[in-house]
Amino acid sequence: MNATRLLRWSLAAVCASVIAAGVVADAQQASQQYQPQVGQPGKDVVWVPTAQTLVDKMLDMAKVTPQDYLIDLGSGDGRTVITAVKRGARALGIEYNPDMVELSKANAAKEGVGSKATFLKADLFETDFSEATVVTMFLLPDINLKLRPRMLNLKPGTRIVSNSFRMEDWTPDEEVRVTDGCETWCTALLWIVPAQVQGTWQLANGAISLTQSFQMISGNLQSGTTTEAIAEGRLRGADISFTAGGVSYSGHVNGRGLEGTFSSAAGTGSWKATRQGK
Repeated sequence: MNATRLLRWSLAAVCASVIAAGVVADAQQASQQYQPQVGQPGKDVVWVPTAQTLVDKMLDMAKVTPQDYLIDLGSGDGRTVITAVKRGARALGIEYNPDMVELSKANAAKEGVGSKATFLKADLFETDFSEATVVTMFLLPDINLKLRPRMLNLKPGTRIVSNSFRMEDWTPDEEVRVTDGCETWCTALLWIVPAQVQGTWQLANGAISLTQSFQMISGNLQSGTTTEAIAEGRLRGADISFTAGGVSYSGHVNGRGLEGTFSSAAGTGSWKATRQGK
């Protein structure tokens, strides 16, 4: 064998050895990739993945669009954040387990959204999520209840979607059970953060006195010398609707102002009110 052939043979052998080593390293890396186990303990809850069909339904109910900023509390393997990003939204996952955070980043990269899906290793009780327009979660009822005051302080109209677990006496605005592609934990619950309207609102010729329990409202409407009880009162974010004295009212809360339209057998018109006091 001449020197040239010997050199070529040696180079080929080295290349083959490098390739083989690379294959082994990749195989070892794949085998060593973190594999979460259903039911494994976490800081506040055990980990159970949300079925993809339920993730899709939760985001459908929240009407997620590219204008939204979704924050997933306890983001697990990242599937909710990844799905939201695929719909064009900005999305952040908050997860306490650092291994799950790294797994989420790897999953996002595999799905081609690694540069857009963000994951943060953090305690959800110590993390600010006030900028979210959509909050998703699969936590336990007591955790939901602890978070509820912060949820109610979010901007009116913020959508909150939970897998299966409720927030005690704050009744969800919508509830849907998924049967296709989901075997356990298959109920999606939606709340829309209501504006705070309790108190007295001054009309041009009277006043509206409102009592509020989450998105439900009651009270009285006084116009001139007549006072009528408010019925069917409800808030959906900053939108308000109720009836009083056979008249249907709808409107929008804008800071210290309320304005909208009314309709009755006698016709339609507009109304405005201003919050009294602090």
